[in-house]
Amino acid sequence: MKSALSSPTARDALLQELEEAMRRSSAQGVMYGQAVANMAGISNSDMECMDFLNLEGRVTAGRLAEVTGLTTGAITGVVDRLEKAGYVRRERDESDRRKVFISVVEEKGAEIGKFYVPMQQAMHKLWSRYSDEELRLLLRFANDGYKGVLEATEALKTVIEMPPEQRASLKMPPKSQR
Repeated sequence: MKSALSSPTARDALLQELEEAMRRSSAQGVMYGQAVANMAGISNSDMECMDFLNLEGRVTAGRLAEVTGLTTGAITGVVDRLEKAGYVRRERDESDRRKVFISVVEEKGAEIGKFYVPMQQAMHKLWSRYSDEELRLLLRFANDGYKGVLEATEALKTVIEMPPEQRASLKMPPKSQR
């Protein structure tokens, strides 16, 4: 005899609930980032690129495009704006002057970082309730989620690049309301 939780209907409901919880969390993270970006005087998307730079360290514009899913042209604009605002600098590679790295200006990064302390503290408090095994599962879930969103971003870019008449003929599967 199957449990109610394993029935397709119960699983579908659970998946729907998980999707909605992730959307809430993601949306609230975006709102938090927007508030920090407003205080820093930069756009939210530029702030997210700053976060990738903090995670990746000193990288090329190509690498930043790869991890964000943005085009290299869009990254050039992001880096130009962040450099003008004093948050990043371009540095030529010592061994290959054609190669340019983007790095965060530490003092300016620290200014932004202090605004994330309350969120970090709240998350650490929450995570302290999980066992090491649960944390490993959550880590796998988060990493897989990032990969899935990056793949979806790439797929969306191909749709955006389509002529409007081709886009209009695309059939999207019915999904929950966004």
